[in-house]
Amino acid sequence: MKEKLEQIKKSSEELLKNAGSLKELEELKVKFLGKKGELTSILKMMGGLSPEERPKMGQLANEVRSKIEEDFQNAFKDIKEKELELKLKAEKLDVTIKGTPVAKGHLHPLSQTLENLENIFIGLGFTVVEGPEVETDHYNFEALNVPKDHPARDMQDTFYLGENLLLRTQTSAAQIRTMETLKPPIRIICPGRVYRSDDVDATHSPVFHQVEGLVVDKGITMCDLKGTLEIMVHEIYGNDTKVKFRPSFFPFTEPSVEVDVSCPECGGKGCRVCKGSGWIEILGAGMVHPRVLKGCGIDPDVYSGFAFGIGLDRLTTTRHKISDIRLLFENDDRFLKQF
Repeated sequence: MKEKLEQIKKSSEELLKNAGSLKELEELKVKFLGKKGELTSILKMMGGLSPEERPKMGQLANEVRSKIEEDFQNAFKDIKEKELELKLKAEKLDVTIKGTPVAKGHLHPLSQTLENLENIFIGLGFTVVEGPEVETDHYNFEALNVPKDHPARDMQDTFYLGENLLLRTQTSAAQIRTMETLKPPIRIICPGRVYRSDDVDATHSPVFHQVEGLVVDKGITMCDLKGTLEIMVHEIYGNDTKVKFRPSFFPFTEPSVEVDVSCPECGGKGCRVCKGSGWIEILGAGMVHPRVLKGCGIDPDVYSGFAFGIGLDRLTTTRHKISDIRLLFENDDRFLKQF
């Protein structure tokens, strides 16, 4: 037994010298000190020794076990230090090397234009309000002086969700909700998505964006509307841009106008973008119809107001000279990086 213990001790020392990884050490530890290891097998034979030999062999076995365990501890420590050193060398960084630039995101062109508009109108004393995208027929049409049999409904192809529910075709519905809950003076803009059943092409989309504006107070006139919109146009397109008001028709305003600006592409000389006219339409506006005011509980004999609806997509494409509205929705990084 003594020879076997000495042999196990010598064998473990030789194998430990050649072990090159923690995995090999673990396997050797199981081989010598595990439940079925060589040293454990020898210790199980102690019961067959005579009473005189048992203490001597027991002492020797304990010494061998202690020596092997100490050798394993030192071997584990050495290999961990070597592996750490190799890892640190492999992961060494040269702090003098220039870093890789991190690509930064930015606001979408539509969001940039909207933020610009909000800042303009907030500076003029307006408040930004929002309304639901799923609206009732009452708020989207009837309260805006568009009854069920009115021909103006044919001007807007509507997505109906039920008998009286629909996806709003204009953010004007939020103006009605505001006039029902607030007393004049009222100065608000209502930005948001709107929906109409249009075919997709370079200038149309079934989902687009509007910014509606509303002012209601005593003594509001068409001059106030004209002055407000001219400020907005000059802030967006520049002071050299000309503004033209044309008579038009909208059920919820009377009188009604459409607003054109001199073409940003050609400066009003005439080109393919403005179809040779030198002008581009950007919004519709007018004085709030007395019936609309009365329906919201506002006395039209005391108060008057103006309203306007800006097509945010049209404003963005003309402002940045974008030829196709679909580019705003395709999320092509090559396009967006230009803004």
